[in-house]
Amino acid sequence: MRTRAALAALAIVFSVGSGACSSGSASPSASGGTFTPTGSMGTASAYHTANLLPDGRVLILGTSAVSSAVELYDPRTGTFSPTGLPLTTRIGYSATTLSDGRVLITGGFTFSNDQPESLASAEVYDPKTGTFGPTGPMTTAREYSSATLLSDGRVLVAGGSAGLGSPVLPSAELYDPKTGTFSATGSMTTARAWQTATLLSDGRVLIAGGAAQMSGPPLASAELYEPKTGTFAATGSMTTPQGGSTPTLLSDGQVLFAGGMDGTNYFASAELYDPKTGTFAATGSMTTARGGSTATLLSDGRVLVAGGSASPVSPFLPSAELYDPKTGTFGPTGSMTTARIGSTATLLSDGRVLVAGGFTLSNGQGEATASAELYQP
Repeated sequence: MRTRAALAALAIVFSVGSGACSSGSASPSASGGTFTPTGSMGTASAYHTANLLPDGRVLILGTSAVSSAVELYDPRTGTFSPTGLPLTTRIGYSATTLSDGRVLITGGFTFSNDQPESLASAEVYDPKTGTFGPTGPMTTAREYSSATLLSDGRVLVAGGSAGLGSPVLPSAELYDPKTGTFSATGSMTTARAWQTATLLSDGRVLIAGGAAQMSGPPLASAELYEPKTGTFAATGSMTTPQGGSTPTLLSDGQVLFAGGMDGTNYFASAELYDPKTGTFAATGSMTTARGGSTATLLSDGRVLVAGGSASPVSPFLPSAELYDPKTGTFGPTGSMTTARIGSTATLLSDGRVLVAGGFTLSNGQGEATASAELYQP
């Protein structure tokens, strides 16, 4: 079976380095942005998923193949509360908020008779009832694939791996929430797992980076999915092969990639993808190299980048910074109250950002935390 070490390696291969972490206190900056603690989750979690629901609450689905932890954060009360449990415990899955407010959970893997089993199954969380129900299944078992809500309400699921020791997949499929079924669509030009997927303003999907092998080096190549034709086509490559950067669609239609790593080096550099030219180009660098950080588009068009680590052996970071697309530069903002890596960051309906979970330091060891905090721009 997969050991704990193997599970951790899979979960963080492109997103986290080892090393201790430190804590910081909330502090204002020239931008006026501050972090303050909010209620803690009932269960510590890192590399989980967080989905904003139509009523303003946030669904937190813990990342585990042996137990389930599902909670709702209510920004009105600043508290987390439990909700219904998923049908299947899983890790390496995708969670996508559908147009009707439900959340689609796809793939990943679980344990069966103490052996890892890659999943083709899918399920849907309904916030109206607080329960999970079956849907699908996918045409292919996938773990560490990407899932993207398209403009027409369907979901594109692409790439990933069919399991430990299996090759990485180039295939893709579409989920139709009207019928609750998956069907095959065109395959990617390159087999990928761990890739990023970003819905562009024109309805196409930018697939970037990832790896052609589960434990292989990151890719610089990128491609575009055209929903009208159901096909993928190559586009310009990133300036640096990397994983662990979080893409952010900016107000002008460009996509910001900030930081990341190549397995050894962590980057402060950032780049922009321009869908009009199909090319990547460098933009201003961050003030600190970061891997495993979060990136969140704020209501005013700036991007909040928070936490992570500066190298595989560096302490985890409490610091945060803001990217201003008008100037193409990063500048500091208030630091988090807790240094963390592998957390989630969710823009709330009122413009604040919920940062939840991740790895931090406890008794001299890095371990998952249940703490959460709010950023006020």
